[in-house]
Amino acid sequence: MGSITRPQILLHSYRPSLKPSSSSSSSSSSLPLFRKLPISLFSSFPKLSTPTVHPRTFSSNSNSISNSNSISNSNSNSIVGDLLDYLNEFWTHFHATAEAKRQLISAGFHVLDENEEWDLKPGGRYFFTRNMSSLVAFSVGEKYNVGNGFHVIAAHTDSPCLKLKPKFVSSKADYSMVNVQTYGAGLWHTWFDRDLSVAGRVIVRSSSNSYVHRLVKVKRPLLRIPTLAIHLDRTVNQDGFKPNLETHLLPLLSMKPGEISSGSALSSKASHHPLLMQILSDELNCDVDDIVSVELNVCDTQPSCLGGGNNEFIFSGRLDNLASSYCALRALIDSSESPGDLASEHAIRMVALFDNEEVGSDSVQGAGAPTMFQAIKRIIGSLESKYVGEGSFERTIRQSFLVSADMAHGVHPNFMDKHEEHHRPELQKGLVIKYNANQRYATTGITSFLFKEVGKIHNLPIQEFVVRNDMGCGSTIGPILASGVGIRTIDCGIAQLSMHSIREICGKEDIDIAYKHFKAFYQSFSEIDKMLTVDI
Repeated sequence: MGSITRPQILLHSYRPSLKPSSSSSSSSSSLPLFRKLPISLFSSFPKLSTPTVHPRTFSSNSNSISNSNSISNSNSNSIVGDLLDYLNEFWTHFHATAEAKRQLISAGFHVLDENEEWDLKPGGRYFFTRNMSSLVAFSVGEKYNVGNGFHVIAAHTDSPCLKLKPKFVSSKADYSMVNVQTYGAGLWHTWFDRDLSVAGRVIVRSSSNSYVHRLVKVKRPLLRIPTLAIHLDRTVNQDGFKPNLETHLLPLLSMKPGEISSGSALSSKASHHPLLMQILSDELNCDVDDIVSVELNVCDTQPSCLGGGNNEFIFSGRLDNLASSYCALRALIDSSESPGDLASEHAIRMVALFDNEEVGSDSVQGAGAPTMFQAIKRIIGSLESKYVGEGSFERTIRQSFLVSADMAHGVHPNFMDKHEEHHRPELQKGLVIKYNANQRYATTGITSFLFKEVGKIHNLPIQEFVVRNDMGCGSTIGPILASGVGIRTIDCGIAQLSMHSIREICGKEDIDIAYKHFKAFYQSFSEIDKMLTVDI
């Protein structure tokens, strides 16, 4: 969850390293009218089936770290084990998007190219990526008619982190160091004294003198940002640790700047450290000079795992917001998997995963771009088989509903006064609906009612959150998307602690609850939306 203020490049598909790794209706009344439906309607809602257990195989240099705390594959009622594997393997927004692409293809979704004409069919399942850091996937109900709504869950793939500067070579006192810049509003003191490495994407020159997009992840610890010894900073515990983000946050790479292993080729790029470039070329199984561009994050190498006395917690980086992204993705795949899943669906089910939320969403791959709404227009246009009358897009938007899924602030037991006393979400108690009278969240009384009905019908718990009046409030992609086109929106999320730390905490059960709630939303919302009439 970030603090929001308010030429497209299509690259080759993700390729793993060639070198083996070591590791509605409306009403004239001014008040909403609740239209009661017969009990028989609710019996027609599909029951939440046990989530399909997909084999935990990954398309990248997969070398999942064995963890005795990991969820057993035999526990078919939980997706937590799959989430842990996902977090352990996919350290960056690029990797997470590439894995989402792989899972969608494996589930039978068809890849679309934004540069090509789309030929869509009712009952079809499709997706496209942009910048390999954002993705839109959707499944078309077999009873869809143009003008029917889209049911969307939107999340983001990025997290606060350190990124390498374009000229990242640096040296001080005979140490080789790496120049970094801060991305988002991270708790930067948590990055000190951690075993760090790099991951991201590079552009590589191929043998045919063309260029390809490659993902890279160096699994072993390469970098470390050491803190100053207390003997040299005697007042740190009294005055607080206040590092200068430009001069104190440079990671150490090695001793003796410029020295690399015997026999290694020197990089021709003076702005890039030759040792790190050699390490990247070894991972990619290519020559150093064939690497023409790098876009790398600094990443923590400690694996995600279960923790706590009863293994009730998930300890991991990047829970904000890959946990939401993964639950939404799996909910779409699993609610559209069987031949009959879309047989009676009148709407289109969609997931949208955006980049750059942590820095305001104003980018071609962020929620501030018209990506999702352009996609909706194109989908409508492709599915128009006959004249459908005026305002098909506008009618579609008015019948659509967006769930903005981003992590939420669970109450901290040591800082309970930071929460409004009647709105203190707890871990393991279900999704948190976020409210803000000043529209930092897009939730309204109407949208919260409808989303709570999903949980009520399927016996799923819900919590509520508002920030204290004497504290500032963060925001999400919800208000951006809601105001961009006028789609009904709710902001919700999984409660967590240590948000924006290098190491975050959430409840294990909340992952499964979120997955079930999102899946229930896809399966049930078409019928639930008929229950309430507004604006006639």
